Amino acid sequence: MTRMVKCAKLGVESEGFDAPPFPGPKGQEIYEKISKLAWQQWIAKQTMLINEYRLASYDPKAKAFLAQERDKFLFEGNNEMPEGYVPPPQ
Repeated sequence: MTRMVKCAKLGVESEGFDAPPFPGPKGQEIYEKISKLAWQQWIAKQTMLINEYRLASYDPKAKAFLAQERDKFLFEGNNEMPEGYVPPPQ
């Protein structure tokens, strides 16, 4: 049976995770409050941020930046794009 959550990002009842997306308290909070759809939106935004800022996945500063941006995106409704961002042509 599909697990449903009241998604903090989308504000609607939607399909939730089967397990936390990563270990620890933040992973548990996301499991409890964020839907799979909102997480997919975050992954797309995270990819854009990595590309725009040329972040390295092994850099602790980049990891901290992405964690901060993830919290803003998922829990604070912040969806600002980087300054000068031009979306790719459709």
